[in-house]
Amino acid sequence: MAAGGGKKAVVAALGANLGIALLKFLAYLLTGASAMLAESVHSVADSGNQVLLLVGRKTSRRLPDERHPFGHGSSRYVYGFVVSIVLFSLGGLFALYEAYEKWRHPHAIEGQWWWVPLAVLAGSIILEGRSFLVAVSESKAARGNQSLVRFISTAKAPELPVIMLEDSAAVVGLLLALFGVGMTLLTGNGVWDAVGTGCIGVLLVLVAAVLAVEMTSLLLGESAGKPQLRAIRAALEGEGRNRVLELKTMHLGPEDILVTAKIAVRGCDTAADLVDRIKAARRRIREAVPAASHICIEPDLEGEGSRAEPAEGSQAR
Repeated sequence: MAAGGGKKAVVAALGANLGIALLKFLAYLLTGASAMLAESVHSVADSGNQVLLLVGRKTSRRLPDERHPFGHGSSRYVYGFVVSIVLFSLGGLFALYEAYEKWRHPHAIEGQWWWVPLAVLAGSIILEGRSFLVAVSESKAARGNQSLVRFISTAKAPELPVIMLEDSAAVVGLLLALFGVGMTLLTGNGVWDAVGTGCIGVLLVLVAAVLAVEMTSLLLGESAGKPQLRAIRAALEGEGRNRVLELKTMHLGPEDILVTAKIAVRGCDTAADLVDRIKAARRRIREAVPAASHICIEPDLEGEGSRAEPAEGSQAR
């Protein structure tokens, strides 16, 4: 994914969520519907999350320094993990608490403003759906033929997967809120409002858990994808002049890959020949995979001992 990929989706989601949060909270003040309060807090949490993603992108552009010689690219993963914490606590746990309170003390939605939550929810579904479509459109280049689920589980840049998860959860949450509020209006029983709010809370906790798992995997250091591994291997082999004995890769950031390899070289008579062979391999790797910013190649003699390289599929998700 290009360095700028995903920013448009983040900004679109931020603008939508700020406006939606205000409308939802106004609907809560007019009607007292707990589902509207849960949804307004959900939108506030999402807005804060989008700000965190933008901060993470800016922080990741800092140049390498003495304390961080490999740069700050992984800060995007750190902020992505913080997003999962915010979504879990401010979104999910708050909604579950509000559902519990409403279950204990249910009350119907009464008064002349009964229609406001329905109008706000319907409008919010349209806005959140549009934000989700922007994220899907932004992801097309990086996603290729992958399904959305596969893309979210394998993407190295956190912004688009986070936005798509948040927006899809927002649309489902709005439908749950619409169900709770609608049933409360039809039956006059506030328990339905509590049920809708509780379902929203469970949904947000589950989405936060998925995000936490994905961001933890990225923070631990995922390998390059299978297409990139194949390209790196081919570049190292150099039309059969070298044999790859060991290859390891790790994403230091979405567009920053560390490559370490041990290769058996053939036909090198002098140290100068060996140096030229290593330089040529580095050049081919950078041409094939521009994100390979840190490359370390250890030469070995053909037939000398080295443990076998793991299967290609064992490194890439």
